[in-house]
Amino acid sequence: MDNLDDTDIALLTTLQRDAQITSERLGELLGLSPSQIGRRRQRLEAAGYIEGYRAKLAADRLGLSVQAFVSVQMATHAPDKVATFTRILETNRQVVSVWTLTGEADYLLRVYCQDLAALNELIHQILLPHPAVARVQSQIVMDQLKTDAPLPV
Repeated sequence: MDNLDDTDIALLTTLQRDAQITSERLGELLGLSPSQIGRRRQRLEAAGYIEGYRAKLAADRLGLSVQAFVSVQMATHAPDKVATFTRILETNRQVVSVWTLTGEADYLLRVYCQDLAALNELIHQILLPHPAVARVQSQIVMDQLKTDAPLPV
């Protein structure tokens, strides 16, 4: 957080809570003019502190009733096999996040599916048949006690 002053941090914190807040309202909250807020926001975007703005959609309203975390253990780390596997992850719309990990699992996937049958199909028809995959383990989310929170800036 080099070169960030208290106003920058307050701006980032406020934008995480409400990305649609107007420059006028931000100015009121932070004691700056809308044009000063606009310049700061542009500077923070250009410096890579703000990666983008997104709408948070309601998965259940969209018919995505199953959220799961899927651990994948690889049988091989051959570059060509890993490349085809990661391409599957990048292009599959049900896979919304992917992390590489230390420990037993090589990848952790966060997935949203319409139902258990769709999750079963993802695991048994797409992930497990891949020649680089040794093992897949899924954990179905029963309830989410805390949603994705803002970063602790």
